[in-house]
Amino acid sequence: MNKRIIISIIGKIVLTEVILMIPALLVSLAYQDGDAAGFIYTMVPAGIGGLLFTRVNHSGQRMSSRDGYFIVAAAWIIVSLLGALPLYLDGVFPTYWNALFEIVSGFTTTGASVLAKPEELGHGVLFWRSFTHWIGGMGVLVFVMMVMPMENDNSMHLVRAEVPGPTAGKLVPRMRTTSMILYGIYGVMTLVLAVLLCLFGMAHFDSFCIAFGTAGTGGFAVSSAGIAGYGSLAIEVTLGVFMLLFGVNFSVYHLVLLRKFREAFSMEEVRVYLVIVAAATGAIAWNILSFAGGIGNALRQAFFQVSSIITTSGFATVDFEFWPEFSKHMLLLLMVVGACAGSTGGGMKVSRVLILVKSFVAEIRQIINPKAIVTVRVNGKPVDKKTLSSTRIYAASYMLLLCVFTLIVSLDGLDFTTNFTAVLSCFNNIGPGLAKVGPMANFSVYSDWAQVVLSLAMLTGRLEIFPMFLLFAKSAHDR
Repeated sequence: MNKRIIISIIGKIVLTEVILMIPALLVSLAYQDGDAAGFIYTMVPAGIGGLLFTRVNHSGQRMSSRDGYFIVAAAWIIVSLLGALPLYLDGVFPTYWNALFEIVSGFTTTGASVLAKPEELGHGVLFWRSFTHWIGGMGVLVFVMMVMPMENDNSMHLVRAEVPGPTAGKLVPRMRTTSMILYGIYGVMTLVLAVLLCLFGMAHFDSFCIAFGTAGTGGFAVSSAGIAGYGSLAIEVTLGVFMLLFGVNFSVYHLVLLRKFREAFSMEEVRVYLVIVAAATGAIAWNILSFAGGIGNALRQAFFQVSSIITTSGFATVDFEFWPEFSKHMLLLLMVVGACAGSTGGGMKVSRVLILVKSFVAEIRQIINPKAIVTVRVNGKPVDKKTLSSTRIYAASYMLLLCVFTLIVSLDGLDFTTNFTAVLSCFNNIGPGLAKVGPMANFSVYSDWAQVVLSLAMLTGRLEIFPMFLLFAKSAHDR
């Protein structure tokens, strides 16, 4: 393991986080809520430490693939540990572990919270809490590569480890300029959404915080009333549409900019994603018709919740805990499927589900006709054996870890529905679960140690399992 290059890049990551805290500090100073000190006490020592780390000489060293995975996992842990300090120093969170859960939920774009009344936070901390959604949505390391130059080979190792989905390598930047283009698309879409929310009557501060959460497909609200508190159909529809847009593979937008329209609009994953959204919206609207009080309200509620859950945004306008069992089970399935690969959404990803379904069909065909040559195709092209193998291994690991995390948090003594949906929500970076962690509840029902376990589940899910385990593998530290 190339320790010098790892230390140097970790230093760049810490410095980048300090820079990203500046807008929140300015908001704190503007509103004078008394939370500016927490940012200063965090930023000064972190900035000094990060600067010292960046000065470690690593000339001549090349980053390996395992170094990239190690750096990504370590970086997400470090930015979370540092990012939690302003929240804890604000004084609203009883313990540091509560603040850590909250900020991990922010960076991983989960949106699960331990706060019953987020409006009790200072404006700067509230801004930082939502801004972490925006940072984590596209990826912490992708942002670092945009603002700090890095060798092409090194950047690719980091990107492969951080950007989600089996086809993420085709999305990610191969050089700094492409990274800037992707963040440019991300930033413009966020700004357009914030402006629209302002035009529809949302306060300026709220509009930016909610836009950050929507862009990163997180789910932090700025008040206990949530999105329902605005009571606006225009706001709900706008958020629903933009959640779906941010759940699309960002390579589509990149291809559109390159004027490769045919290639952009022929992606099978995106078509399947939109079909799932339409089918789930129709099925849930039909199922909740008697609960919603009319077809209009049923479609409104179903569309928003389907958009929120499949993109793993986690916003809620109704307490779907009281919906019929069919609709709740439908939402649980959408939690597992998630958004597209290469988007800001979480979950297993539509592309993986598509590959697994096609693999199942191919296996049936192979059994029926053993002599036939059966291939799995996506976008009309055969899926290589390495991708098929990694997808199957990921799916098996995914199911195993869901069981293990649920077993561990069950030591807190809560019921199975609460525990399983809490783990499912955290592992898929969604936000709300069912029962005691439903959309109108929060995760304060769990003890500090259980919140640490759920934080680990969030990080493991966001980094798609393997980088987190590589961090603790002995062979990864050997040279």
